[in-house]
Amino acid sequence: MTDRAFVVHPDMMQPGLRAPAARLEEAVGLTAAIDLEVVASEVVPVKQVRPNTLIGGGAVERLAGDIRLLEVAVVVVDAALTPVQQRNLERAWDCKVIDRTGLILEIFGERARTKEGKLQVELAAQTYQKSRLVRSWTHLERQRGGAGFMGGPGESQLEIDRRLITERISRLKKELSQVQRTRSLHRGARQRVPYPVVALVGYTNAGKSTLFNRLTEAKVLARDQLFATLDPTMRRVVLPSGQNIILSDTVGFISDLPTDLVAAFRATLEEVTEADVVLHVRDVSHTDSLAQQADVQAVLADLGIDESAGHVLEVLNKADLLGPAERGHLAQRVAGQGDSVLCSALTGEGCEDVLALIERLLSAQRRQVTVAIKLEEGAALGWLYDHGEVVARRDQDLVTEVDVKLAPRDLDRFLKKFGSRIENGEILAAETANAPAEGRNLASGG
Repeated sequence: MTDRAFVVHPDMMQPGLRAPAARLEEAVGLTAAIDLEVVASEVVPVKQVRPNTLIGGGAVERLAGDIRLLEVAVVVVDAALTPVQQRNLERAWDCKVIDRTGLILEIFGERARTKEGKLQVELAAQTYQKSRLVRSWTHLERQRGGAGFMGGPGESQLEIDRRLITERISRLKKELSQVQRTRSLHRGARQRVPYPVVALVGYTNAGKSTLFNRLTEAKVLARDQLFATLDPTMRRVVLPSGQNIILSDTVGFISDLPTDLVAAFRATLEEVTEADVVLHVRDVSHTDSLAQQADVQAVLADLGIDESAGHVLEVLNKADLLGPAERGHLAQRVAGQGDSVLCSALTGEGCEDVLALIERLLSAQRRQVTVAIKLEEGAALGWLYDHGEVVARRDQDLVTEVDVKLAPRDLDRFLKKFGSRIENGEILAAETANAPAEGRNLASGG
């Protein structure tokens, strides 16, 4: 049987972008994500934070009656509770109480699939549990008698549990360090992949996985559910021009991410910092769309990604859920910007425009150069065709000149791979270095 849950959002009455009703709706979605049956939900105004229960005594008593009447097994409080507050509410309501941190930890624990993801979540959970153990489990402060010949009262149960958790945290950190070193090597190998990387980011449930499936024809789990995707997934996509890219689906962002999960969250997003293009997918039909946008921008800034740098594009998703007037207004705004697109990943409308937008940005990032290569050096010539956009080619007696557009990263890789060098602002392929002087043709930077 599914446990019956009551979701409570304490409204601290602080000014901000987020409406209490929208916050409650999100909390209900998070609760449903761990298969709890939400039988009731409520916004509770909090004029003054109570150190012992967070919300006022009258509200605690009133909710206790509703909880008993509805036979609720779990109450989810959409806020960070101290161990004392959690314990007191459990006593007052006679049921299990989970705060926002515990709820998100539950979701991450269920959804993590990679070894690193599982280790990060367990480390966060153990750290969270240790704080509960130290501050609130006073009933475990009982002494265990030691062996008679040793004397002394022995360790308290609390001390034993605390020591076991500390040892487990230490082991997890060592395992995690090893896994991260391995992943760093894998990331280095991916950087040698001959295609640009495009990363999808956005608030959780914005439709990233649905868009990913639409563009790649993959079958990544895509549900109308918060945190349906936790582990990054990558697939190859062919742009309209024939150029290949690697598309990466990532974990969704969320506001007020628990401190203990920040490290795990950032670890899954390291691929984003390496991406050539970042697609910020937004659910424009959501009532809290602007607040979600601000949350995503804050996380990107924290990762060192500047949206004004020119490689971040905005995908306004779920256009099929908009009314005609709002849709027309957004379409007009998008047409005048050039760095965003309106689409519906569910119906496929506008997805071709997404690919075209990516292609335009990648093309704008490229630098046109002319490279001179000996005719028999087909590897270097083939590399330019595979990695760049060949604009023109002129075959001569001993060398061939290629006008090609390359991304800065690919240009550096070409110079390293084929021993080329830049002299006085001109590119000279190593293969031409031994060519006769009259046949050698220096490349001019475009």
